[in-house]
Amino acid sequence: MSEELIPETPEQETEENEAAEPIKQRKNGLYPGVSDELAENMKSGWADTELRNLAPIPQAGHTAARRAALSARFPGERLVIPAGNLKTRSNDTEYAFRASTEYAYLTGDQTQDGVLVLEPTGEQGHEATIYLLPRSNRENGEFWLDGQGELWVGRRHSLTEAEQRLGIPAKDVRELAAALTGATGPVRNVRGHDASIEAALTDKVTAERDEELRVYLSEARLVKDAFEISELEKACDATARGFEDVVKSLDKAEATSERFIEGTFFLRARIEGNDIGYGSICAAGPHATTLHWVRNDGAVRPGELLLLDAGVETNDLYTADVTRTLPINGTFSPLQRKIYDAVYEAQEAGIAAVKPGAAFRDFHDASQRVLAEKLVEWGLLGDLTVEKVLELGLQRRWTLHGTGHMLGMDVHDCAVARTEAYVDGILEPGVCLTVEPGLYFQADDLTVPEEYRGIGVRIEDDILVTEDGNRNLSDKLPRQADEVEAWMARLKG
Repeated sequence: MSEELIPETPEQETEENEAAEPIKQRKNGLYPGVSDELAENMKSGWADTELRNLAPIPQAGHTAARRAALSARFPGERLVIPAGNLKTRSNDTEYAFRASTEYAYLTGDQTQDGVLVLEPTGEQGHEATIYLLPRSNRENGEFWLDGQGELWVGRRHSLTEAEQRLGIPAKDVRELAAALTGATGPVRNVRGHDASIEAALTDKVTAERDEELRVYLSEARLVKDAFEISELEKACDATARGFEDVVKSLDKAEATSERFIEGTFFLRARIEGNDIGYGSICAAGPHATTLHWVRNDGAVRPGELLLLDAGVETNDLYTADVTRTLPINGTFSPLQRKIYDAVYEAQEAGIAAVKPGAAFRDFHDASQRVLAEKLVEWGLLGDLTVEKVLELGLQRRWTLHGTGHMLGMDVHDCAVARTEAYVDGILEPGVCLTVEPGLYFQADDLTVPEEYRGIGVRIEDDILVTEDGNRNLSDKLPRQADEVEAWMARLKG
């Protein structure tokens, strides 16, 4: 990686601290060490690259409707929704930027430092403005001397281009903090994304009012619109191809580690989408009993199971969340199949409970009942009845987690929605959630027979509530044990 150009000057020999500062913070006329001739030369000889008559982004109509609903919910109040800023990974390098979910949901934009402001236009209605960094300046040398200039990190859209793409009037974000500082009237801000915006609003907002805005935007995503559903379908289809890639390369993973599986799936995510939607769980053997195993540094051995929990995030930031538990050698052992079939049966019961008018908790309860029945049948809970096991929650020793969650732009979408709107809510068409029961027998669990220890199984699919029931968006991947074995055999050749 190239380092930012910081020309040497005599002062740098004695003023070490000044030299350590980024050059973008030391601008004062011409840069030190840059000749007048070079500075003048860099100002000219560049083609006009302004893009004209750009088509709106595909979701522009949907984002406009979302902003209109937000406006109606908070009449007469200024609403501020930041995208967020770059975060340092190490020294002078940053993590790849991912816009805040709230900002991307309302604008379709993914630009760092962007801010959406809804300015009230009286008792009813708002005027939306998106504040962005314009193209880097060629007159003052920013585009080639600043570490965030175009010649270092690539071209940004101009404000005019942004307006055309997003359907929102655009202004220079560098003017926003001052405008907010002098603003009057009630304000709400989505916190946690942009410290400079929060500082400008420090005496104008309250934590309670800001949280109400954040909760509303979380609950607004409970029911997906047509664009969101198409994105989730796209994410699931790409994820299925990623799982196929993994099966085809299992021999290479056996020769290396779980990281080969992680890298194989990541390649598919980057080819077909923006990224992985969350850290991939590539858990082989006893690692499958660790719910969020993301170290992915263990051995991949024939005869054991691979629990792969992974999802592609689309370029518009919607993610799949799918899990399959696969026999590494392509064939389940009798005990592995028994446990797998139990989880499959539990998932079938859970999926059947997903329908409009059902309580959100119903699919969890249905899956947990099946798992409790199996554990009692196998003699792992003494002479207790299924009802008593469920009453006491004793099955949780081996099931551990809830059976699913909302899905969308966040893998655990709508996470700050009120309990009454989410966990205690009622399903309706457009809701998308996961159904993912599992059984996990820890390697050191002395309460189960030795042959069970170290076996973990989870099966997870992404389920859309429809007008008359549900639709499995990730059904391109087989689930039933025989089908899994046949699928793996075909892919392995």
